[in-house]
Amino acid sequence: MNRILKSRAFKTTVIAAAVMGVAGVAQARDQIRIVGSSTVYPFASYVTEEFGAVTEYPTPVIESTGSGGGIRLFCNGVGEGTPDISNASRRIKASELERCEENGVTDVTEVKIGSDGIVFAQSSQNEALDLTLEQLFLAVAAQVPVDGELVDNPYTNWSDIDSALPDREISIYGPPSTSGTRDAFEELVMESASEELDAYGEAYTEIRADGAYIDAGENDNLIVQRLTEDTDAFGIFGYSFLVENPDSLVASSIGGVEPEAEAISAGDYPIARSLFFYVKNQHAEDVPPLYEYVDMFVSETMIGEGGYLADIGLIPLPEAEREQTREKVADRAQLQTSDL
Repeated sequence: MNRILKSRAFKTTVIAAAVMGVAGVAQARDQIRIVGSSTVYPFASYVTEEFGAVTEYPTPVIESTGSGGGIRLFCNGVGEGTPDISNASRRIKASELERCEENGVTDVTEVKIGSDGIVFAQSSQNEALDLTLEQLFLAVAAQVPVDGELVDNPYTNWSDIDSALPDREISIYGPPSTSGTRDAFEELVMESASEELDAYGEAYTEIRADGAYIDAGENDNLIVQRLTEDTDAFGIFGYSFLVENPDSLVASSIGGVEPEAEAISAGDYPIARSLFFYVKNQHAEDVPPLYEYVDMFVSETMIGEGGYLADIGLIPLPEAEREQTREKVADRAQLQTSDL
């Protein structure tokens, strides 16, 4: 009897192992999962829809979580329940890539797709402004210099900063701390301006929390919508959202330079940055369409001059850089912390 029970137990164990093996194989999937930047989202959404329409695979699932939030999810590990791709409106940080590696995400390819400008815009019912980086900094910084001392920001109206600016309350809808747009704004505006002001001594990036700067979440479309309702306010978002809403929005020029594609591409516009996505190569075998999607994204049809994504606001990289991007994708080039 004991032998029979042992035999049954052995058979049960073998069957259970076989079932688990089948379950492991079943985790392979045909639907790509993408997270990350709200700025990259419109471009990635276009590619996902096209991919779903012209291939045998289902349309990839894409979530707008912000660059920082997306990279955190991406770096949580390998396997079912973790994303295959993370979009980013800034480059991944060395500390983030180290966390990836600690969690077993050891083979990542960085894909640079184009350029973008951060826009400071308002309702088209108003006249366009020309602001300096310093004026913009003084509007959003938590502490500002007054008579040589740093104090809590006392400016409530734009005219408090400069009498030539409108006598309107400072009200700015902007991205949260998890956003790549926020990171880029802090680097390109806050750091640049504060380093020119003697009172700080070092780069200063703390944004005021007294209600003048309003955390508007990861969805830039909501910022656009709020500007049409709150016509005295300004918003901070990516250039593509300005392209998509030319009748309802007017952008400020920064230092006399307007946020236009040519100025952003040439680096003349002061608040310009690069856009990326990151591919988890360890998922390529279990997610067969992964690199078909990536190849479509980096094709000339999508990211080239006159490509579909340029029509919705992506600023193409120079031809040589686009070719370098495709070479990295073909080689599945592994990003190293030493590269960052």
